[in-house]
Amino acid sequence: MSKYFFCSSLNDIKKSDWNECVGNDHPFLQYEFLHALEESKSANTKTGWQPYHYIEKENDKIISLCPLYIKNHSFGEYIFDHSWADAYHRYGINYYPKLQSAIPFTPVTGDRIILNKLVKDKKKKQVQVIKNIIEEAKKINVSSLHFNFVNDASNWNDVDNIMIRSGIQFHWYNNEYKKFDDFLNDLSSRKRKIIRRERQCIEKNNLQVKLLNGDDIKEEHISFFYDCYLDTTGRKWGSTYLTKEFFFEILDNFKNNILLIMAFQKDKMVASAINFISKTHLYGRLWGSKYEVPFLHFELCYYQAIEYAIRNNIKVVEAGAQGEHKLQRGYVPTKTWSAHWIKDQEFSKAIQNFLDNESQLIDNQKERLDDFLPFKN
Repeated sequence: MSKYFFCSSLNDIKKSDWNECVGNDHPFLQYEFLHALEESKSANTKTGWQPYHYIEKENDKIISLCPLYIKNHSFGEYIFDHSWADAYHRYGINYYPKLQSAIPFTPVTGDRIILNKLVKDKKKKQVQVIKNIIEEAKKINVSSLHFNFVNDASNWNDVDNIMIRSGIQFHWYNNEYKKFDDFLNDLSSRKRKIIRRERQCIEKNNLQVKLLNGDDIKEEHISFFYDCYLDTTGRKWGSTYLTKEFFFEILDNFKNNILLIMAFQKDKMVASAINFISKTHLYGRLWGSKYEVPFLHFELCYYQAIEYAIRNNIKVVEAGAQGEHKLQRGYVPTKTWSAHWIKDQEFSKAIQNFLDNESQLIDNQKERLDDFLPFKN
């Protein structure tokens, strides 16, 4: 007989127990990554990400889990529901707190209900876990429950009152390429010329690119990367979600899952981009540069990632949220999904109508974007 509970800190869970359930292929679900967010005070009650993880055990073994957070805002999620919160506010109802299953500050696709490989009827168990979490959401009196960037929308159809929302990201897919030129040869002549011209930024600016993983990543590299991160967040968002301690935590405990791509001018660090690695995916996350170098962003974040994926037989590169400029660089518009439960039935109906209309717009947008793909066929 299994029992489930909700925990407010990963310190209450053994790393080995958590990771045994998760497996080792998705870096952002690993204990080390999520624990670093908590220990570094990047994701805690003060930042509006109060951990409330679902844990289910049978015979003292974790058989299912779900990373969960009680949230009092909608920042750092990349699934935008600010208009829903505004509608609640206009009607004098509190939208916050809400319950959120997401990887904080990380818009990557993946499972959110994690089942131990020993679970036989996985579909039945997932439905039961979702129902358990909904019941808890009712008990703790949150307005809603959200699962961001879930892998497959069809897995959520067996739960009443769950609504599916679609979106678009740009992912690169490895068509069994042996080298970067094989990828270029799939593109139209005009697009090939653009990419080759952009890649000349390395030679023209006397730069050298280094790809660092594991023990090759030193403290000075992470310190420099964090300075770049501060510059980028200061210009783009005006707020810094991740603390310096977070990056040093993952350097200490998670460096084999990190790919740090850096540009040097002689021995001087110029720019850097941080990625995370699984067996099948390369996840581009954050980048920054201390100097303005035309096209360097594309080189470090897109082209170097593609080359690494080809060399290491990685199937997909996920380069983060948004960014139609990725399209002409070989990144394909790809549907993403999130799942939502709204406690108030009237608001649930209104939001469902909104999602129905939005879904059609997303489908139309994807068709339009597909017309601009840079490939020959």
